[in-house]
Amino acid sequence: MTLFNKHKYLVAVLLGLALGAALVIGGISAYNVIYPSNSARAGMQGATSVNTSVPETVLPTNIPDIVDRVSSAVVYIETTVESKSASDPFFDDPFFRQFFGNNFRVQPTPRVSKGVGSGFIFNADGYIMTNEHVIDGATEVSVTVKGFDKPFKATVVGKDFDLDLAVLKINSSQKLPYLNLGDSDRMRVGEWVIAIGNPYRLDHTVTVGVISAKGRPVTIPDASSGKDRVYKNLIQTDAAINPGNSGGPLISLGGDVIGINTAINAQAQGIGFAIPINTAKEVLNDLIKNGSVTRPYIGVGLQDLTKDLVDYFKLKDQSGAIITYVYPNSPAEKAGLQQGDIILKINDRVIKNSNDVVETVSKAKINDKLVLVVFRNGQNRYISVIVDKKPE
Repeated sequence: MTLFNKHKYLVAVLLGLALGAALVIGGISAYNVIYPSNSARAGMQGATSVNTSVPETVLPTNIPDIVDRVSSAVVYIETTVESKSASDPFFDDPFFRQFFGNNFRVQPTPRVSKGVGSGFIFNADGYIMTNEHVIDGATEVSVTVKGFDKPFKATVVGKDFDLDLAVLKINSSQKLPYLNLGDSDRMRVGEWVIAIGNPYRLDHTVTVGVISAKGRPVTIPDASSGKDRVYKNLIQTDAAINPGNSGGPLISLGGDVIGINTAINAQAQGIGFAIPINTAKEVLNDLIKNGSVTRPYIGVGLQDLTKDLVDYFKLKDQSGAIITYVYPNSPAEKAGLQQGDIILKINDRVIKNSNDVVETVSKAKINDKLVLVVFRNGQNRYISVIVDKKPE
């Protein structure tokens, strides 16, 4: 190798070392920019070219303070349900009675079972909100309030199966804690919420999550009544909700109740549901004053129009709702509505489907007059219906 070539080789080596050192130093500098040390962060506070602000935590930090403030108003509900057990089939056997007579016939004996749930006090007078299914069929209801030595005997003031809501009342000579009712309509998907309740008898269990969705329709079979509970507008949350949480509050970061924890999806994890508090606020006066919810009613069964029905009746489109049944002694029967009538308009509202009819009637008041445009026998008719109270 010539002297000139040796010189070029030496220069190349030195350049390579310098470049490698620059890359290493540059890599360290880049690492320090992306993951700055505490001292580096302090020194970079005045810099404007790189945004190094990193949130200290993802979770809100005021949850413990909220729990301390509101948990005393969350109550533990225990119910006593009596049901008659079936008599012994051995003593009901005719062959046995032929020898021993009817004096040996065994009468059904009462069977007592206990149920638990949650609730919350919502005013200073001792009114408590919970789910209807928590106290359904109960002969006795007791309420345990945090900080009080003995459980209170509670009275069921009002309840509603359809909304799955109930109001209880306890009396105390001491001051009772209570929660403020918030505005569920203002809550947004993604906002943090807190659930407090008594899952599996573990009192005052706190779980945290976010609002996953709003306006969820859910149908759940109800074993005690044999009917389905049809929830039309639930808040979905991933805050853990388990058996025993039912009736407890779903709370915003402002400390207000924005929902009543109600149901879980047993086939999934992280999916719970709550009744929006605004739904409850609309019927609270009825539940407290009347013991039930007063619902407007005209007394018809409805079905959406199908393409076959449109062709059969020679209609222009599928707008409208067909009456499939008229209840006896109902406002609809008194007004002259008939099975097979197609409701096209109510007052000034064009009816597109059966839900439009239900919504329009539900917003009416008792004794309101609704003018219906119905299609019957190839022509439109105007029929006035006086809204009445829905029977129990």
